[in-house]
Order: sequence, then C-alpha cells, then structure tokens
Amino acid sequence: MPDDERSGDPRTAPASTAGDSPGPLAGVRVVETGSLIAGPFCGQLLGDFGAEVIKAEDPSGGDPMRQWGRLLPQGLSLNWPVIARNKKSITCDLRRPEGQQLLRDVLATADVLIENFRPGTLERWGLGPAELAQINPRLVVTRVTGYGQDGPYARRAGFGSIGEAMGGLRYITGEPDRAPSRTGISIGDSLAGMFAALGTVMALYSREHTGRGQVVDSAIYEAVLALMEAVLPEWELTGSRRERTGSVLPGVAPSNVYPTRDGSAVLIAANRDTVFNRLAELMDRPELRTDERYGTHAARGENLEELDKLVAEWTRRFDAEELLARLHDHGVPAGLIYTAEDMLADPHFRARQAIVRLMHDKLGSFPMQNVAPRLSATPGAVRTLGPELGQHNDEVYGGLLGLDTEARARLREQGVI
Repeated sequence: MPDDERSGDPRTAPASTAGDSPGPLAGVRVVETGSLIAGPFCGQLLGDFGAEVIKAEDPSGGDPMRQWGRLLPQGLSLNWPVIARNKKSITCDLRRPEGQQLLRDVLATADVLIENFRPGTLERWGLGPAELAQINPRLVVTRVTGYGQDGPYARRAGFGSIGEAMGGLRYITGEPDRAPSRTGISIGDSLAGMFAALGTVMALYSREHTGRGQVVDSAIYEAVLALMEAVLPEWELTGSRRERTGSVLPGVAPSNVYPTRDGSAVLIAANRDTVFNRLAELMDRPELRTDERYGTHAARGENLEELDKLVAEWTRRFDAEELLARLHDHGVPAGLIYTAEDMLADPHFRARQAIVRLMHDKLGSFPMQNVAPRLSATPGAVRTLGPELGQHNDEVYGGLLGLDTEARARLREQGVI
C-alpha cells in the first residue's frame, strides 16, 4: 500500500514502520525522573526500541520541556511530543517521603532508573544506588549530569552549553574571525543522553551474566569530549591547536559550499584523489589532475583557497538542480543544505520513511524524525506522542502497584501525585 494511503500524507511515513516487532528492549521497564533534554533523550532512545518508559514528573507542573521551545497559541510545546514519545507519565513529588516511597515501589519492579539531578540529590532523598540496590539488586541506575558523579566540579550546576564549551566543541565551532558559536541544537545534552542509552544497554547486557545492576555515569562534557577526534594529541605532540574554520575543513579540498547560478548553494566533497579526478573531468579541466598544486590530497589542502575559487567559478555556470544532476552522474558527493521544508519534500526521506506522522489530539498530523538506527529483525517504532501530565497514574499506581481508588485519591488530595 502506498505511503499516502496509509498516512494521509505522501511526504512522510505512517506512525509505525516496525511491523509487529515489539522492539529489542520489549520487557525492559525504565523509570525516568530526568527533565529537559539530557536524561529524557536517553529515555526516548530506549523507548524507541520497545522499553516501557515510565516518566515520573513533579505534580506541580511536570518536566519544563512541556513549556520550552517554540510554543503554539494553545500553549503547546512542539518539543514535548518528540522527546516524550513512547513514554507514560506519572506524577510524584520526590521531595516528600510519600513520593519517595512511591518511587521505591515502582523501582522495585523496574530494570532501569534514569535521573539527571545534581549529584547527591537522590542520596539525600534516600534513593541513591546503594539504597535502591537493597530493594532491587538488578536495577541499572543511569545518571546524567554536567560533570559526572565525582571530581571537583561534580556539584556544580551543569547545562549542555557549558559541557559543549568544556568538552572543546564550542571553541572550534563558527567562523575564524568571530566568537565561538553554537551548533543550532542542544548537541551536548543529546550526546550525553545518547551515551547514557548506550551505557544502559551495555549494563543490561552485563546483568545477564552477573545478575546485578550497576551505575551508568554519563557526563555532558565527557560525551562532547568523546567526539573531539585528535585535538588532544595534536596539541600535546605537535603544538597545533585546532581553530574555527567556518565551512572549510582545513587541509581538505575541495570540500566546501559553492554558489550556483540561481543563487542557491551546493555542498561538494571531492577531496579524495579518485573523486577529484572525476570532478576535474566533469569541469572539463583534466589538467588539474596532474597539476602539482592539485594532483595530491596534500597539495590540494595546501592550495585550498585557490582551488575553491576554481570550483566556484565553474559551479556558478549552473542552476543547483542541473549542477547536482551532473555531480551525481559523475559519482561526486554533493548535496543541498537541507531545511525542514526540504526534508519533508525529499523522495529519499519518504522512501526510507525517515519521517513519521502521528495524530496529535489538538494539532492533528504531527511529523517527527523516525527511529535510528534501523534493525532488520527487531526494529524500533514511534508508537505514541508525549503524554499528558499524570496520564498514566491510574495504570501505574493502580495496575502495577495495586493501590485502590481511595488510596490514589488520597495521594492526589495531599499533592503527592
């Protein structure tokens, strides 16, 4: 059946692309007490692959992500349906003994706890890993913070932007003649959540052999640092400090954004020898292949600016669509710099079902990125959008813990849930 018949929109895939697969983490119960992005992104990734994710939120307002980001006139956040997808919401005031006990009771049935409070907070509430291991020795406790659980900076407040700066990413991001820039998304938070999810899955795998859970300690600055390639040995062993270079990759050419006749811009990456030779033929400049300035990878890097000018003079002769067709036909990696509009209209996104749509009860058809990576036998799926605050209180407190209607009503009256 075509995508447009299944989803009502030919641009994107329907809600679930996983068939009947429950996901590889089906049967794993995760309790998420984190807020904003770093901890909840870990929960989102686990939920995408089938884990039951129960998100415990403060009853007074819930996760601030419910109000953060671009808001619609109805006061609805467009961030919330994405980062809270595939999750259940319960309310629980963890600052009160009754709320702490409720969480203990839920965690006694769980496999994973995700938290991103400042170090020491759980311990102050009697919910530290040592205490939780006494009631559930198989529990994996995944902790996401700015600086980690120990060290001289551990107790500092840590946001993603600070972790990006400390981990080295901010210094090398932006134009060389301007102050360091951000990447446009909360990359530090998301990286910490991604490494936390990886650590959680590894801890669950280890538990199959040991029978015991453990602590996963994911720090934002370390998650950023993990992606910093060879900046440390470059400095210590050669005295070279990587600097901001804008759209240029130092020592690698041609690999840049080039202008087109119709005012667009095309990214071309033709730095490898074989690919550059194909580009030279396409440009009707076969002599560039043997020119000592451009004949090798190293030479092209040394003469980056003048080579970029030659390529730009050629690309200006074509509209973007024609230029891309020529480049693709000759096996030269190239593409446009996509916006959300481009993604929604692109046939490759549609064929790969990279974007899915679910029905939002107030907003109607709601597009978002699909699950990544793809698993052939047990793929993940987007099953639900972010829930209402406390939407699953009765299911969890009544069905899972067995609290009767009167007990739940009393907890609501007391403001515990």
